[in-house]
Amino acid sequence: MINMTLSKNKIKYIQSLKDKKRRMEYGTFVAEGKKIVSDLLVSCQCQFIAVLPEMLNEFAYLNDRGIEIITASEEELKKASFLKTAPPVIGVFYQPKNDFSVVDLKNNIHLVLDGIQDPGNMGTIVRIADWFGIENIFCSPDTVDIYLPKTVQSTMGAIARVKVHYIDLNIFLKNNSDLLIYGTFLDGEDIYKTNLSENGLIVMGNEGSGIRSYVEKWVNRRLFIPNYPALRTTSESLNVAAATAIVCSEFRRRE
Repeated sequence: MINMTLSKNKIKYIQSLKDKKRRMEYGTFVAEGKKIVSDLLVSCQCQFIAVLPEMLNEFAYLNDRGIEIITASEEELKKASFLKTAPPVIGVFYQPKNDFSVVDLKNNIHLVLDGIQDPGNMGTIVRIADWFGIENIFCSPDTVDIYLPKTVQSTMGAIARVKVHYIDLNIFLKNNSDLLIYGTFLDGEDIYKTNLSENGLIVMGNEGSGIRSYVEKWVNRRLFIPNYPALRTTSESLNVAAATAIVCSEFRRRE
């Protein structure tokens, strides 16, 4: 079905999805921009999209899939958008039900995020996981919501390929304590001189406080990313997304 205007009610509905309570109530989230929307159309169920008239032909095939298509003016998209510059297409998608009970934990590398708070860091970490072929990320309940509009945009489409699970990390790690569980610490072993496995869990901690004690107790392989040169005065720590990129790169390099 193709509608010719983005109604005030639809704009109000899109804007309401900035609120986590509403996202949970409706089970939906917002994605903006041709790249992200196109990626998500492959992997997620779409509720509707709103596009500029000149882009209608690019998305007309969705009509055969029963997805509502709305042709919207620049002004309407601007009112609906969370971005400073409104994109030519906005999509509303249903949140996928990711089942981690079927995830093969023993033969792959997976990320574990303990209390990541910044949407930009979260989105970048999802992009890093996507780049290095890590398909599952397990998060503490207080980690920033992957479906927050700013987080979705920060993933640059990687959210379409990486499954994000929110779980009780204490229970999850206890149940999988037989696996290799890696974490980064100042007293860890130099990551560049340590044997790394092709499987296991990699824990990355909160931007300010790092890995919390109740998670740390399950870590059985402590790693350290050294600065260079070793005795040079340097920054106190690495940004968590940058550290994640270094760690993931090292694991993949050893395979």
